[in-house]
Amino acid sequence: MTKIAQTNAHVIDAVAHRWSPRAFTDKSVKAVDLKSILEAARWAASAYNEQPWRYIVATRDNEAEFNKLLGVLVEANQAWAKGAQVLMLSLAKKTYTYNGSNNRHAWHDVGMADAQLSLQASALGIATHWMAGFDGEKARDVYNIPDEFEPVAALAIGYEGDPETLPEGYRKAEVAPRERKTHDQLFFTGSFGQPTKL
Repeated sequence: MTKIAQTNAHVIDAVAHRWSPRAFTDKSVKAVDLKSILEAARWAASAYNEQPWRYIVATRDNEAEFNKLLGVLVEANQAWAKGAQVLMLSLAKKTYTYNGSNNRHAWHDVGMADAQLSLQASALGIATHWMAGFDGEKARDVYNIPDEFEPVAALAIGYEGDPETLPEGYRKAEVAPRERKTHDQLFFTGSFGQPTKL
């Protein structure tokens, strides 16, 4: 099922086609494609070129590692994410390497890397679904994550599957139309709340 964004202006295909399905097929993600997806994240922009992102990656090829990362997700996400071919966890380094000061842009920069990763996957016809529903402390424990890093988001990657394979509670959301706030609600000029005239 393809859910192409109904945009108000032209965007590249990778943006229009990117959405967050929960249903995945059992088709493997090739190593060369996964490397390409990770490379897109590597080349994201960041404050002071700090590159504060780190990723923990688990593929279905290694069942023990896949289940280890699956176990970090909340139960509701485990119910559908177990069908993905790849699971990942993004982390943010909380301080700048060059002076040790707090990097208040770290989560933003990890988001930049996450977005590039998602768009590269979309360009390859591979679906991604980011999740806030995971146990950060459990992740820190099972992966020995140092204190200077903060778990940010979990990710399921794979080829889009049939919504009918999902647990009942997720099927309706899977086929619902995609929605976004209006341009006037998001983009301002002059003062907050004053819509940009474009």
